[in-house]
Amino acid sequence: MLTTRRDFVKKLFVATAQLALAGPLLSSGLFAADAASRGLNFLVVGDWGRKGQKDQLDVAKQMGIAAAQLEAPFVVSVGDNFYDLGVSSVDDAQFKLSFESVYTAASLQVPWRVILGNHDYCGSCQAQIDYSKKSKRWEMPARYYVKTEKLTDGGSVDMLYLDTNPFVAKYARDKHIGNEFATQDSRAQLAWIKMTLAESKATWKIVFGHHPIYTGGEHGDTQELVDDLLPLLKQYGVQAYICGHDHDLQHLQAGAVNLFCAGAGSTVRAAEMTSRSKFAKAQPGFLAASIKGDAMDVRLIAGTGEVLYAYTVPKKVTV
Repeated sequence: MLTTRRDFVKKLFVATAQLALAGPLLSSGLFAADAASRGLNFLVVGDWGRKGQKDQLDVAKQMGIAAAQLEAPFVVSVGDNFYDLGVSSVDDAQFKLSFESVYTAASLQVPWRVILGNHDYCGSCQAQIDYSKKSKRWEMPARYYVKTEKLTDGGSVDMLYLDTNPFVAKYARDKHIGNEFATQDSRAQLAWIKMTLAESKATWKIVFGHHPIYTGGEHGDTQELVDDLLPLLKQYGVQAYICGHDHDLQHLQAGAVNLFCAGAGSTVRAAEMTSRSKFAKAQPGFLAASIKGDAMDVRLIAGTGEVLYAYTVPKKVTV
């Protein structure tokens, strides 16, 4: 088949644009490097706790590089911190094998804001909360909590860290889920979410949970979150919901709410594009974000160091 000059130029333009987007992390900075224009930078990773297997180590190395570039003051873990059965106590060897001995870069010796995944419920959730008292960087003050961060422009970010497990009705029948599941009250947590968002004066609201709301990943949509959580995110102007559970990297949209999945901290599984999808890829990696003024820049980064996807979330979206 003959290729016209117009076709050649078009293909060259597309290839150049893709190369610029997916360039190696080491070759250029992710976001603004100068202190005057630097935003609130942080990393997000989920579904990682596999005792230092290769994919986990690859992602950890690139997280260290990114955190150093960004001078990230904290990292967020969106659950499934320890496979397959969580931890049994604060002295469980998994804390060392899957966390302390893996994320060793100097740039990652910062607070890790942690939430629980379904695999964590197979062990002692309380042990992960209690580990906060033993570790200088592990932060899980409760099963759900909120942190407020200040921005250089005078604005602020309210970050809500949820425990989405009690919302998932099928876990009541899961023989692997421990007794702690039955003690949790999803209605009480939902009331706390509504109150916290309603009282928030922050210019940005970011919510973290383990389970996806909508997804193109293997587990499918979480209907309980579609019914109960998503309406609150829309009502109170939450700009982004960031999760794990599906072992992939995704970006979807539900009206004005941007949905990101960063559950690719180790083993990955197939992901597909849906009608709500902007991006989906089954490749080990993590998410990096920078909030500044009227925008949140998001990068989905592979364990090879490539920036696979870039998107800018506006502070306010009219749908």
